[in-house]
Amino acid sequence: MRIVSKFLFLVVLVFFASNCARTGTPEGGPKDEEAPLFVTANPAYESIKFDKKEIKIDFNEYIVLKDLSKQLVVSPPMKNPPLISPQGSPSKFIKIEILDTLKLNTTYIFNFGNAVQDNNEGNKLENFKYVFSTGDYIDSLTAKGIVKDARSLKNPKDVSVLLYRIDSAFNDSIIYKEKPSYITNNIDSVGFNFTNLRKGKYLMLALKESVSDYIFNPKTDKIGYVTDTIQLPKDSIIKKSIILFKEEQPYLFKRGKEVTKGKIEFGFEGDAKNMQINMLSEVPKDFKSISKFEKTKDTLNFWFTPIEADSLNFIVSNNNFIDTVTVKLRKKKLDSLIMNSSIKNTLHFRDTFFLTSNNPIIKIDTSKVSLFDKDTVAVNYKTFRSKKENKIGIIFNKKPKDKYRFKAFPNAFNDIYGITNDTLNYNFRTKEIEDYGRITLKVNNVNSKNLIIELLTGKDQLVIERKFINTSKTIIFDLLEPKNYTIRAIIDKNKNNKWDTGNFLKKQLAETIIYHDGIKDAELRANYFLEEIFTID
Repeated sequence: MRIVSKFLFLVVLVFFASNCARTGTPEGGPKDEEAPLFVTANPAYESIKFDKKEIKIDFNEYIVLKDLSKQLVVSPPMKNPPLISPQGSPSKFIKIEILDTLKLNTTYIFNFGNAVQDNNEGNKLENFKYVFSTGDYIDSLTAKGIVKDARSLKNPKDVSVLLYRIDSAFNDSIIYKEKPSYITNNIDSVGFNFTNLRKGKYLMLALKESVSDYIFNPKTDKIGYVTDTIQLPKDSIIKKSIILFKEEQPYLFKRGKEVTKGKIEFGFEGDAKNMQINMLSEVPKDFKSISKFEKTKDTLNFWFTPIEADSLNFIVSNNNFIDTVTVKLRKKKLDSLIMNSSIKNTLHFRDTFFLTSNNPIIKIDTSKVSLFDKDTVAVNYKTFRSKKENKIGIIFNKKPKDKYRFKAFPNAFNDIYGITNDTLNYNFRTKEIEDYGRITLKVNNVNSKNLIIELLTGKDQLVIERKFINTSKTIIFDLLEPKNYTIRAIIDKNKNNKWDTGNFLKKQLAETIIYHDGIKDAELRANYFLEEIFTID
């Protein structure tokens, strides 16, 4: 009995002990909203005459490093990036191993951005930096400003802002081959802020990079720059925004390739405005060809009536550039003709009913095409072939709240290969005039500038309508679908009726784009008339 009693006593004791231990961690309570605190560092923060290879930074609680590759900016940049540990596991410290040879008399900044977070709640230690100097003092000058995108309404994020010291070794080509003197980043906002800068003259530019190497690659990167020399400490606040743009690349022919029988793709890079394809090979008298640029990629499509030949020779030219190219012909199968309607169920009053095709249409037999309204009355129409795209426009007088039936019998459309269409049937309708809205815009063109006024919609800023003016004028955008719209003005300095990007080496900034504050992703409802004033100084 004593043995049993002692056993029960031990069981009860363990039970109460485990429950008492459990009550040591209270459930609930206030949520931890405090960011981790930097406690100490070895060597100390803002050490001078720094000559160590390892840094240890201690915090008051367990931390983790999030998105370190994006958040961490070391300025000036190091040829061999430092090793940061631990990563992927909680720790009360950060260890930095320096693999590079440090520059003499230089202040270094390890800016962790918002990478340092507590392990439990993810509270961020914002803009945490570790600073030291290999010289006798810590540089303390600052510079701040704003980065914007030339064409987009969205604030550009993760943009690197660079400073290059202007000295005897400086030239404009330095941005293509050498890292800058200082770097900062606007990770989460349009603003940027340099700290711990040295007195002197600098070139300031911003890069939106595909690869974060702080070297400008014109093919992939966006660039923006301050036209005037930055003089510190005088220019601690950059008054004008740095505007990012993508440089237009010079024309470069790449290759010609047969993709299907009777179709060759000529690939290129850059501006192909004056690109021309001329045949060198002898071809039959009935030989036909059509060339059109593809909208979605840098390609000129060349369709031709198939001939018995192993290859074709061409001269591809663009202004002063001439290339001779031979394209081997090996494909055995023609593309079947595929035709579709540009609309689904509703034809809006601002739209045109198009028939799209994969191959160019060269012949239309309108006797095999019919268009009827809801009362089965034949509707008069006209057709036209687009010069830029493979599509046929069906033009007719649209009436409100009507229904239409379009039919094309076989052989109505013939493509360049002599292939004809199958039967096409499309039914669609129109809406009431009251289903649309209107925007009336009074443009005060104070200095009579050449302006391109654009009405846009959607995330991709699709241009709905474009107007060209050089005086003050009232513009009406009518029969607009209920959507969100944006209006902008392009100051067309060279009067070529299009927006022109900039070029760093030519010291050309992108043409200025001004967004209307009142109609910036603004909702327009049905049967609603919006009137706004747009003043351009």
